[in-house]
Amino acid sequence: MSRIVFVFLAAILADALSFGQVNVEPNTALLNEGDRTELLCRYGRAINYCRIEIPGEQKVLNLSPVWSKTPGFTYYGAGLNAGQCGVSIERVKASNNGQVKCSLGVEGEELSGTIDLVVALRPQQPIIELISKANRDGFFNEDTEFHARCIVRDGRPPANITWYLDNMPANKRTNPLQILATPTNDNVELSTSVQEIQWHLGPEDSNRKLVCRSHHQTDRESVPPQEAAYIINVRYAPVRQPEASVYGLYLEHTAIVNITIRASPPPTIKWTIDGAIVSQGRSEGRYSAYEPQYVGNDEYNVTLAIAGLTLEDTTKTYYLDASNELGTTNYQVRISSSSKPPSASLDVAAIVGIVVAVAVLVLIVLLLVFARATGRWCFGGKSIKTPTNETDKQLETAEAAHHGQNVALLETPNGITLLGASKMREANGNGNGNGIGHGHNHERFSVERRLQDDEDSFEYGTDRESSVYNPTTKPLRNVLMAQAGGRNSQTHSNEAERESVAQETQDTDLLERGNQLGIPESRFSRWLPKDQRELLQKQANLLSGRNQTVVAKATPPAAPPKPNKNQPQTTTTATTGTTTTTQTTPKLPQETEI
Repeated sequence: MSRIVFVFLAAILADALSFGQVNVEPNTALLNEGDRTELLCRYGRAINYCRIEIPGEQKVLNLSPVWSKTPGFTYYGAGLNAGQCGVSIERVKASNNGQVKCSLGVEGEELSGTIDLVVALRPQQPIIELISKANRDGFFNEDTEFHARCIVRDGRPPANITWYLDNMPANKRTNPLQILATPTNDNVELSTSVQEIQWHLGPEDSNRKLVCRSHHQTDRESVPPQEAAYIINVRYAPVRQPEASVYGLYLEHTAIVNITIRASPPPTIKWTIDGAIVSQGRSEGRYSAYEPQYVGNDEYNVTLAIAGLTLEDTTKTYYLDASNELGTTNYQVRISSSSKPPSASLDVAAIVGIVVAVAVLVLIVLLLVFARATGRWCFGGKSIKTPTNETDKQLETAEAAHHGQNVALLETPNGITLLGASKMREANGNGNGNGIGHGHNHERFSVERRLQDDEDSFEYGTDRESSVYNPTTKPLRNVLMAQAGGRNSQTHSNEAERESVAQETQDTDLLERGNQLGIPESRFSRWLPKDQRELLQKQANLLSGRNQTVVAKATPPAAPPKPNKNQPQTTTTATTGTTTTTQTTPKLPQETEI
């Protein structure tokens, strides 16, 4: 609430003050001669009259929206009732420079206001004054401090100053701009601008143009800024430069060795070649030294001619001494018959070749990674079997100990079971005596685990949630697949026969008590897909024929084994020193036998 009251009181006070004073617009008018302008004085109430006094005019202007009596000056504003008193000047003259006064009649009294009218006056041409003096020839020595001053007189308003060296900003040390008042006879006040610049001269400053440029209100596109210039001349010893190299010279021709040096005043030169000195304008054997030739901007061409250039000449270093009044400088020159200097950087072709090679290498790496990840090309058909626990390592060790005697594969929901020869005999009912002893009464099997999927659940009649199979479950139901291995051995001894019969009896009991061990009944009569079963059938036939051949060559004739009701029928033919055994391969279930 207090804030609202404060704002209200401030508004009342401002309104009261506005009634007591005249507001002007603008406070200062900066114009060029011949420009048009409008000047306005305002009061908060209606006024009775409007009078304006302009410097340079003979009479006071009494202005009204109703009449216009003075040519070139007319009333400007919204009217006397609106409290506005203004004037429109058609063309401003230089004599109008000064204060414009407006008088407003308000209720029997007169109020006044003033406006500064500045009519710009173009200053004089800038002048450069040298504070540090050159020698009588107009030269400065190297490392001399150059000190100069730029003066721009009689400007209204004052002019600004900018320094340039060869049309580029000088970027040298300058003093702050000084503005000096310059009174005239007619009491018109003008201004003079002054600024100084200084720095130490070097060879690079010789023959450069120092420019002082003034910037003023009166500058237009048709009237560019005014400026003053001074040429700086510097005397210095021959400028040092790195070892020079000259290329493209022809063997067995006269070679022209040419280098350019800078010096002021002109230098005197001499060449030193293998200890021999050749002065300018003289010859020494096959070498001739020419006078330095001026080419401008304190630069001189220095030339050495070598008659009948040899390969040995291209291996030498040529020493040049250039001297003038300010010092002596030594140069080294090497020459070559090559057409161009060796490149210190790679050319475009080399860069493109490198980029292409890198791109090809990256592509090859990506293809190899893709091939290995997807099992294609050179990685096709390969697999990596990594034991996952101690059980897998023990099974692999047992498998390696049998030296390839596993003859059948049996796939289960938990992996693939490898059945050895003894397991094959036990499954076929021949576990009581026809084996070839290897010093072991039982064989291990190896399991290669694999991940289950939805097809596994259909194939084995189980699912992931209800399956009771685990990595330790031993498949005993379908031993028919083991019969594919056949009987590949004959009776070795009564002891081996008894061990086989005992093992068979134990597996039979275990098979009869399968449900007691937690092995569920499968809804299908097979565990292997058709393509894998056909592959196992071919493997069994091949291994059965191989084992029969080995037994025929290594085993002497023996009495026929005792008949076994679980044993498949076989036919044995005995001949002199050779026994041939023919096995009837059992019939595996077909794809449609479910």
